[in-house]
Amino acid sequence: MTTLDQPAARPEARGAPPEKGRRLPRPRRRRDRALFWFLLPGIAVLLLFQYVPLLGNVIAFQDYQPFIGIMHSRWSGLDNFSVLFDGDQQFLHALVNTLELTLIQVVFVFPAPILLALALNSLVSERIKKWVQNVLYLPHFLSWVVVVSLFQQMLGNDGLLNLFLRAHEMGSWNIIGNPDLFKALLTSQVIWKDTGWGTILFLAALSRVDNDLYEAAAADGASRLRQTWHVTLPALRGLVVLLLILRLGDALSVGFEQILLQQNGVGLDSSQVLDTYVYNNGLVGGQWGVSAAVGLVKGVVGVVLVLGANKVAHLFGEEGVYRS
Repeated sequence: MTTLDQPAARPEARGAPPEKGRRLPRPRRRRDRALFWFLLPGIAVLLLFQYVPLLGNVIAFQDYQPFIGIMHSRWSGLDNFSVLFDGDQQFLHALVNTLELTLIQVVFVFPAPILLALALNSLVSERIKKWVQNVLYLPHFLSWVVVVSLFQQMLGNDGLLNLFLRAHEMGSWNIIGNPDLFKALLTSQVIWKDTGWGTILFLAALSRVDNDLYEAAAADGASRLRQTWHVTLPALRGLVVLLLILRLGDALSVGFEQILLQQNGVGLDSSQVLDTYVYNNGLVGGQWGVSAAVGLVKGVVGVVLVLGANKVAHLFGEEGVYRS
């Protein structure tokens, strides 16, 4: 029995069916129909430019000839993959250079945004921090054509550095065009161009760290270094693992456009990587099947690295890219 000051419970609250004539909530797919329409252009672009081109990998198993097309080219089986096993010198040079650049970039390029984010996060003035961030973001929006031109103007044979050295009778320093310094030059260009942009995710993660944790650590006598080690870095650990896994998936791609623009100055022995090997032998040399085979193997290796690194992340208690 209900009282006047306590209204009767509604049928829905007691688990009873709704009153006759009362509308049920529409299914989510109908309610959010407009949002699904907005997704269609993005899905179409993804399918058209990412998944449909995957069908072209069939030429890795053909003696592909562009003028007769995929449908009429002769099947060659695994003949195009023989370059991976028969010791082709150009391929071996490209593979070694790719692995060396991958290792260098993982050691020097990957930690650079983390260190920069930690340095920016330590700035007290928010105004100075935002100004420094904006300055460091700018190189990311420059194309590699512009970046390579800037480095040539600064470090080339007739660049500002050598003009200064010659003006003071100090000789010259051959940096641009020196095969021995080419990998170091590539690494410095990547750091200068993309480090500032790479700090965005890390700064976002650092902004979510509770200041009470720093205050508690300081109250326990922890120095700034120990606060960074025990508070800041653990907050970044999950993001670092995720980005490292994604970086391994793209490990065999080390900057096609950047290297191609500077390849003529240093020669193929020190600058040929897998991406430029595919370009030089496929589009330029006409070995379409061999280039497609190398590209296909590169993609498969990237997938294996991602799956393996993700499994290792799970063993260490991290979520990784996805949960198994």
